[in-house]
Amino acid sequence: MCKHVLNVQASIRAPCCKLWFDCAECHADSSDHPLRKTTEMVFGCKKCKKVFRKDMENFEEEDEYCPGCDNKFIVEAKTPQMGLGVEGHDARMGPRFEKDLRTKEDTEKTLFDYDADISDRLG
Repeated sequence: MCKHVLNVQASIRAPCCKLWFDCAECHADSSDHPLRKTTEMVFGCKKCKKVFRKDMENFEEEDEYCPGCDNKFIVEAKTPQMGLGVEGHDARMGPRFEKDLRTKEDTEKTLFDYDADISDRLG
């Protein structure tokens, strides 16, 4: 998992050391040598796990997709951002799922309470 780019769609195989990395910065963090530049890149799709080569000299718009599953692996990178949020509130949860704390809950859940008078509920 890459800590530099959050939405990595394909891993790259470094031509210098033949190891797999999620981005060039991951290679720089873990290696003692610079990333060797080449015109032919080897990618590994993270969705279908297929390995494929792309010629970077003749790279066109249709080459941005995995040949195995048609996943677009060239996307705008999302990098980690600092941010503040309200703890305990999930923005994905709409008002239908939130509990209204102003209303009093009915604590009696059953008709089988032996001490309660339920004659008004019986037919």
